[in-house]
Amino acid sequence: MKLFFIIPLFLFLGKTTAQESTASKQVSTFTIEAPQLKTKRKIWLYLPKNYENSTKKYPVIYMHDAQNLFDAKTSFAGEWNVDEKLDSLNAQIIVVGIENGGEKRLEELTPYKNEQYGGGNAGKYLEFIVNTLKPEIDKKYRTKPNAKNTTIIGSSLGGLTSFYAVIKYPEVFGKAGVFSPAFWINRKEINEYMANSKKLKAKIYLLCGDSEGDDDIMVKDLNHIEYLLNLNRCYCFHLNKKVIVKGGQHNEKLWRDGFIDAILWLGY
Repeated sequence: MKLFFIIPLFLFLGKTTAQESTASKQVSTFTIEAPQLKTKRKIWLYLPKNYENSTKKYPVIYMHDAQNLFDAKTSFAGEWNVDEKLDSLNAQIIVVGIENGGEKRLEELTPYKNEQYGGGNAGKYLEFIVNTLKPEIDKKYRTKPNAKNTTIIGSSLGGLTSFYAVIKYPEVFGKAGVFSPAFWINRKEINEYMANSKKLKAKIYLLCGDSEGDDDIMVKDLNHIEYLLNLNRCYCFHLNKKVIVKGGQHNEKLWRDGFIDAILWLGY
């Protein structure tokens, strides 16, 4: 079961084919120093259609694995079509996609070291987002910088790290989309961290398929996290939503198909 999940985690390195780019004109890229990671990182930026002709400020969604979000040319196994989906809704959102670190993806998107697979550097990755990237975005673009208007979304290891982020930085991230989270790789530690955390105010959208591995482990992990969340805060506040997709597998299609429902439920 674990091998089923670990294979795609290493292969989000992007394609190098002659395929035409499918990114919309609303998407641009830039590179930023990431001192916490001792490297540079390519960032993909989506601005709403009317951004240039407006003076309004916008909420921001931070997303992992930017290679897979906007462009079929760079995606590993199909893009999420984030730009086309937001364009079709005329969504008033800025999206900041952070490219993964290639062979360092597992290292950067796991909060704790796994005895078999290593990792454990998500703390520094989130420090980069919180202390370097977000201040730059808030300085250069018209954003609503408070936690209520700042969301973090990811899948697989990115789902794990997004969940960790709203616990670790409640003053920064007020919402999270947690898609097919790889809780198994840090199950004991993340459950303890959740159980011992202060009451969470963040809205959290949980998504997985019921065909993502052996023994329904993904569904079981999501159910347990939902249970811990409901211990942490009353379910009557409706701050969590859990979606289990019948036949859903651990792939881009599941996450692409779930993206719009997630952002609409999160309040966009």
